[in-house]
This record gives sequence, C-alpha cells and structure tokens, in this order.
Amino acid sequence: MSEMLPQKQLVKPKLRGVFHELGFYAAAAVGVVVVITADPGKARVAAAIFASCVTVCFGASAIYHRPTWRPRTRSWLARLDHAGVYLLIAGSYAPFGLLVMSKGWAIPVLGIIWIGALLAIVLKLCWVSAPKWLSAAIGLTLGWVGVVAFPQMLKLSLVAVLLVVASGLLYTAGAIVYARRRPDPRPLVFGYHELFHVLVVAAVACEYVAIAFYVLPRD
Repeated sequence: MSEMLPQKQLVKPKLRGVFHELGFYAAAAVGVVVVITADPGKARVAAAIFASCVTVCFGASAIYHRPTWRPRTRSWLARLDHAGVYLLIAGSYAPFGLLVMSKGWAIPVLGIIWIGALLAIVLKLCWVSAPKWLSAAIGLTLGWVGVVAFPQMLKLSLVAVLLVVASGLLYTAGAIVYARRRPDPRPLVFGYHELFHVLVVAAVACEYVAIAFYVLPRD
C-alpha cells in the first residue's frame, strides 16, 4: 500500500466508494448464483457477460474510490474505473440482445453498443481528464441507443418492462447528478458522487431482478 497517501491527506467524503464496494460483494455473490442456475448455452453466456461486467464495474470503482492513491496511480485507476462503467452499459444489453430481441434487432443493437463502449474506453484511456459532462453524455448515449428496440422488450412481462424502464431512468438521473455535481447533500460525508453511486446501484438492482426472474430461462 505504499502507493496510498497518508490518511491525514484524505479530503473526500467518508462514504466515497462504500456503496460500490458493497455492490461488488453483492454482485459477485449474486452473479455466481444467477450464472449457475441459468440454462446451459446462450442463457448462461448472457448471464455470465452481465454478471461479470457488473462485478468488474463495481470492483474497479471500489478500488479507485476507497483508498486515497498517489496522483500517478490514481490516474491509472481512474481509467480502470471509467472502463468499468462502459463495460457495465454494454454488458447490461447482453441478456436482452441474446435472449429477447430477434436476430435482426440484436445484431445491430449489440454491435453498436459494444463498439461504442470499446471506443469510449479507448477515449478515456487517452483522455482520462475528459470533462464530466462528456463522460455522462457518452454513457447516456450508449445507454439509450437500445430504446429503438424497445418494442422488442414488450415480449417480456409488464413487471420486467417496468424494471427495465426504472433502471434506465435511474441511470439517467445518476448521469445528470454526476455531470452537474449536484445535489451535493453533505460534501464531507455523502456528496453528489455518493448519490451518483447509489443511483447506479439501484439501477443495477432493477436490471438484476428483471434479468434473473424474467429474462433468463431455467430448467
């Protein structure tokens, strides 16, 4: 831990990274159950992609946000954190593209989102200090690309559709909070970034319920 700064230099909210650390533990545990209980084949692949992307996103965020790193290390971990966000967006579409959408919709939608996510990751690797509004705009664009295939989602039950919509709205609210840096309730304890993290966790929870109980077929 020689790369970490002394605790007395800590100037971030006390809860910075806590929610994504807890999310990582929950995602790792729930992900294993969801994957092994999914039908073998395409369903299990879809579950594994989604569960892995969620776990990587929360894990990268926790590693980046929890300790206080020296500037050089922090810069590289920021790249990992940002990459995790775009992986989460792309991975969230995998179960719907592989199991719900027709091939005519799934191929272009998944292709656009995954290529876009990879390009966004490359951008952040090269420009880690990009403005927050730009990062939020890229995330929102990738996240809402799939809205063109929304009629395909109507194959699911009403509850599943509502969960997917709720997830999208929570992600959108989180991106807006992240870009505007407000509301910032208690900057020394629970600031705008913590609110952003909570909204992301809530969005993922909605997705997990929709995917685990309404999308994935089981024996």
